[in-house]
Amino acid sequence: MINIIWVALFLIGLIYAAIHGTIDEVNKELFASASAAIEICIGLISILIFWLGLMKIAEKSGLLEKLSSLFRPIMRKIFPEVPPDHPAMGYILSNTIANMFGLGNAATPMGIKAMEELKKLNGGRSTPSRSMITLLALNTSGLTLVPTTVIAIRMKYNAVSPTDIVGPTLIATCCTTLAALLIDRFFYYRRTRKGRK
Repeated sequence: MINIIWVALFLIGLIYAAIHGTIDEVNKELFASASAAIEICIGLISILIFWLGLMKIAEKSGLLEKLSSLFRPIMRKIFPEVPPDHPAMGYILSNTIANMFGLGNAATPMGIKAMEELKKLNGGRSTPSRSMITLLALNTSGLTLVPTTVIAIRMKYNAVSPTDIVGPTLIATCCTTLAALLIDRFFYYRRTRKGRK
């Protein structure tokens, strides 16, 4: 569906440009944007490599394990159906920690692995379990301590203070995470109450 929307937007833009005689400007902007996108990607790759390297150092030094053990009791409360020693819990913790450091691209594979493990716990059913829904809500809201990707983009465009986004991001993502968990619990309890009737 999203592919159809993108193609439709692209075609509407081209038709509009053709009608108003601005195809030359569209072509110039298209190539300029493609060049800028490549520059941004290269800049982001370097930042991601740096943070992934730091995560690897944190993993080897045991800091990641300490962070995981710090968040494990909280995650056990958020995901009560997942056994504490199950691989899904490890992937959920890794996904959450990567998101906290603004490494959404690194967090995605761990989130997918967590979903696969949660699906196994769910007996392979096509209907998502409570834990699967909670993980999706938690991952979408994305509590972020250090928004590395946004900082990298701001540095690329010569922001005066690229890191001044940290405070607002922390406040915003704390609010979204809390809201996501509250909404998730509200609908879960509402659904279970209807099931009892």
